[in-house]
Amino acid sequence: MWPPGGCHAEGAHTRARVRVESNDPHTSHAYYWCMDPALGNLPGHELVSAGLDDLAAGRETEASLLVAMAAPRLRAIGIAVPPAGGDDPSHRLYELLALAAESPHSRYNALVGRIVSFARAAEHAPSG
Repeated sequence: MWPPGGCHAEGAHTRARVRVESNDPHTSHAYYWCMDPALGNLPGHELVSAGLDDLAAGRETEASLLVAMAAPRLRAIGIAVPPAGGDDPSHRLYELLALAAESPHSRYNALVGRIVSFARAAEHAPSG
């Protein structure tokens, strides 16, 4: 189970526990992630929630790649990010955007700005 010790481990946000079934053929177990519901009021929370769901389910989406890029910072603030996302999620995100958008550079910068805003706000949010 991630995080080690579960959602109630020291430093893990414990307010919400969501069960996500994995569609990844290499993963046969359910994944649980935790995020303090107070973080749901922060800018970009919908991207983080969607990204956590998608990572847990083995889906490569804009949100999952964005969360994989920000995983070290998100883990440092206590969000249990699954150990997924593969190699070089930033390049894969840009490639995915280039397939779908006319201006991938602008979209990429906007997404990175949203996750940075979320992380900054979460770092300064009161806990509990």
